[in-house]
Amino acid sequence: MVVEQGGRVYFEAKFRYQGRQVKRRIGIAWLERDPATKGWRPRRGRVPAGSYDARRAHVAAAEIVSAYVADATEAERVELERKQNGATFREVAHGYLDWLEKIHGAKPSTLRDHRSTLAEPGTAYRRGSGTINGHVMAALGGRPASKITTREINQLLTKLSDAGTSPGRVNKYRAVISAIFNYGIKEDTFALETNPATLTDKRREPALAPLVYYSPEEIEALARALADGLHREIERDDAERADDEQDAEMVRVAAYAGLRLGELLALRWRDVDFAGHVLTISRAMSDGIESSTKSGRIRRVPLPDQAAGALDRLSKREDYTGEDELVFCNVYGRHLDGSALRRRFKRARDNADLRPLRFHDLRHTYGSLLAAAGVDLVTIQAVMGHSALATTGRYLHARPASEQAALFTRAFEPASGELVPAK
Repeated sequence: MVVEQGGRVYFEAKFRYQGRQVKRRIGIAWLERDPATKGWRPRRGRVPAGSYDARRAHVAAAEIVSAYVADATEAERVELERKQNGATFREVAHGYLDWLEKIHGAKPSTLRDHRSTLAEPGTAYRRGSGTINGHVMAALGGRPASKITTREINQLLTKLSDAGTSPGRVNKYRAVISAIFNYGIKEDTFALETNPATLTDKRREPALAPLVYYSPEEIEALARALADGLHREIERDDAERADDEQDAEMVRVAAYAGLRLGELLALRWRDVDFAGHVLTISRAMSDGIESSTKSGRIRRVPLPDQAAGALDRLSKREDYTGEDELVFCNVYGRHLDGSALRRRFKRARDNADLRPLRFHDLRHTYGSLLAAAGVDLVTIQAVMGHSALATTGRYLHARPASEQAALFTRAFEPASGELVPAK
């Protein structure tokens, strides 16, 4: 058929498929009006590229109809297969990710980790350093979720182990796959009946090594190294000197108040109560986004003099000391880059010849020094924001065995006036 639109003439293919009318444009028609009949007639001359005469239009229309029917048949085949076998693992996984973000409210860092685990093969990393292997989607993505077996998942986990993936990381893959099937079971849209991941083999992870931590003298040595700019290779200006002094005070607050890096980056002056000697921790940075704390709860942390002194010195700077402003910020008063801060920490640590501990080990230092001083585990759990007491129990190693032995001895001594069993 011929249609005129916007001053131009076109050929269109019009046909019916399974009771439904379909129209597809072919291209520009090499036609003109016949003054006598008012109809269309072929124009004179060679048909230019991109235009169609009646013969070419009929050939193109036949090709369009054939391609449409082929595509429709394939779509029908896929839909029929989907009805027979149910949703693919990829579809269930995407539904799970949406639920994780919009309903469960997972932290940005958790979402990033899950999306990386479930990325398609060849997906570029966010920072552009190479591409993701996409092992999970390569192995399971196109498979009907209801047809996936425990053996298939075990084969995937074995492949990851053989490629050098750590046991802990393999177990994380296993946990994510299991969570996807659990979601598919409870979600009516997918209505899966079983979770084949529950019967897969969990990898044995090595026992956690004893926590290592800095002494108060090492904390101060690290803070001085940052304040003196030992991590820099060139001479500093005044702005860089102020940044270095801020980094030094952050190290002190991390070690003497036990805050996570994300909590330090989100700390505002309204959270600091000098008079009450307490910090209120209600927010943290997660993957560059300010959100709730790791546990999702607000906690109040006692503010010892060592941490209070660091915050007091920062409160005397010229800018960014208002209640709603960040305690630790860049020259524009905005959030610091946590990755850049870790790099500065590492260079200063190495140049000061200190043990190669991580920034997070400043938090371990806090818990260990409290335990060594005899503070009870329940109190340490509360101030550090641990969800489980077992996590806090790792700090017991810092308590001297001789001190514990003396405590145990007193526990077994008879009360005054009680009889002592005969020898």
